[in-house]
Amino acid sequence: MASILVTGTGRGIGFATALVLGRAGHTVYATMRDPDRSPELQQVAEREGLQIKVSAMDVDSDVSVRVSIRSIQAHGPIDVLVNNAGIERRGSVEELDLSQFRAVMETNYFGALRCIQAVLPEMRSRRNGCIINVSSVAGRVSSPPLTPYAATKFALEALTEGLAQEVKMSNIRVAIVEPGIIDTDMARNVANQTTQSNYPQGRRMSDLFAVVLQQATPPEVVGRKILEIVESGTWKLRHPVGPDAEGYLQWRASMSDEEWIERGAADDETWYANIKATFGIDARPRALRKQQS
Repeated sequence: MASILVTGTGRGIGFATALVLGRAGHTVYATMRDPDRSPELQQVAEREGLQIKVSAMDVDSDVSVRVSIRSIQAHGPIDVLVNNAGIERRGSVEELDLSQFRAVMETNYFGALRCIQAVLPEMRSRRNGCIINVSSVAGRVSSPPLTPYAATKFALEALTEGLAQEVKMSNIRVAIVEPGIIDTDMARNVANQTTQSNYPQGRRMSDLFAVVLQQATPPEVVGRKILEIVESGTWKLRHPVGPDAEGYLQWRASMSDEEWIERGAADDETWYANIKATFGIDARPRALRKQQS
């Protein structure tokens, strides 16, 4: 059984992943910014007798990451790092404050990088280890208003692809997990878009998420994919996960960059029609459906 560090386990994908790994018999070091605000994971672990040890770690802080990982390593080597901690920011490039771009990059990109740098020396000296970075289909496809979030995931994927080349000679496996739309608070926040904007893409993406989440994919699906990567020994780099992920990526790959931009820049009627024709999803708001029925 492996010793696995998972970041961002207070809720969503991180929470589910920690439980999936713990229930499979692995020792899980589950970190989150403030365990006192998210006691549920520890409660479940104690109730089920799982080897899940919850501790505080803020991936935005050099000191917090360094101290927390040293503390974990004092109990033995970390076999697997799962960089899951992440936040979401959305808005148009023009309208979203620059501080929000910095905040999401700090957590989603630099947070992962801090953890990687902290665990790598020991993994390299042992010539053994696995690093799994939780990205998104947004790490390969950028769609407004999720451009700020996608920028961080694009960066994370570039980092991971380069890292994989560096550390393979040390027998360290590296993988990227690319979930589609998963039933998390983050996805629900996108579906509940209320911010006014000069650009229509935010409203349209909110409509799409709201419809998809009516038949939501639970975060345990991502956890099971991470478990599969850990236990299979695979060297495959990218792992789309969820019922919509692979199809969405293939759809994007089927068109040129210019065609993709034209689709995103289309008027509302054309955009909703394209979504319905491609995915069979009527994402139009109810008021618009009534007008056109």
